[in-house]
Amino acid sequence: MTEPFQFKDSDVKIEKRETVFQGFFRMDKLWLTHRRFDGKEMPTFTRELFIRGDATCVLPYDPDRDEVVLLEQFRLGALGRDQSPWLLELVAGMNEDGESPEEVAQREGQEEAGLTFKPLDKICDYLVSPGGSTELIHLYCGRISTEAAGGLFGVEHEHEDIRAHVFSADEAIAMIYDGRINNAAAIIALQWLQLNRPRLREGWS
Repeated sequence: MTEPFQFKDSDVKIEKRETVFQGFFRMDKLWLTHRRFDGKEMPTFTRELFIRGDATCVLPYDPDRDEVVLLEQFRLGALGRDQSPWLLELVAGMNEDGESPEEVAQREGQEEAGLTFKPLDKICDYLVSPGGSTELIHLYCGRISTEAAGGLFGVEHEHEDIRAHVFSADEAIAMIYDGRINNAAAIIALQWLQLNRPRLREGWS
């Protein structure tokens, strides 16, 4: 059986690339071809590519109280669906040039929830929608205390309006299964927590 990952970047030829939109984000149009599994070359085709920087997301978790902090805020991409466009999400932010994901995690923890993470446990890195976007998410779980957690946060000039909620880990996990939480980063992190809670409660307490 043929092993996967036999192709590399060098097996893709970008014949032309142009920026078709530049705003808060950027959209490029590419003309390209690449090798095929049958040994031939794909005819030239076009794709639009959403150029979005990498981001870091953190699930704040208190192992002593077995509680998490989730952030409620408006998301334009959820508008027009059979649900509220205010979602429950993780602490998250875009990675700036020169910042490590861990630095982004701590910055956003303060801005969005008034939290500092000690320690940060890496969950994974994942591509959000690689069929048309460059975005990569660095995903973490961060130890916090929920004793004084919760409240209103956000950076005014970035038009952020955030309410931080404290939930039991059981309730947060249940919200995946009844559909109240339906964004990828929160689902991945909470399911990871479901698998790793015993280790975290023993090692972090």
